[in-house]
Amino acid sequence: MTEILFYHLQGQKLEGVLPPLLEKSLERGWKVVVQGSSEERIETLDAHLWTYRDDGFLPHGTWREPEAPQQPILFTLTESNPNGATVRFLIDRAPMPADPQSYQRIVFLFDGEDEEAVAAARTHWSELKDKGLEATYWQADEQGRWAKKA
Repeated sequence: MTEILFYHLQGQKLEGVLPPLLEKSLERGWKVVVQGSSEERIETLDAHLWTYRDDGFLPHGTWREPEAPQQPILFTLTESNPNGATVRFLIDRAPMPADPQSYQRIVFLFDGEDEEAVAAARTHWSELKDKGLEATYWQADEQGRWAKKA
């Protein structure tokens, strides 16, 4: 069964939260696709993953590259899954895929300070529950660790 996780970003930037989650996915041997809503955001995250740490980087690419199917982490704007990922990250109100059951895990990251993002997350949550799918809701505690809230 697909594991669906909602991560509520409160006082956190996606650029700080996404890389550690991607690292953990790669450590588990998972291929990842990250779906965004704008080319500008994808380009910003693409550049960020090359420089966010002094001691390394996360191997990744974008859907535009000929090597897209070989990338362990792939950024895209569509529901496609060119690298055969088993984990899908949805950012910036990207829509839930039509076939959520085809993934081992779906991670929906939303900005808790953006009312539209919160409303979109609530809609996705309700739609998943109506389909009989299980989802969990996570929020960072005072120490910045993710805590399961629902």
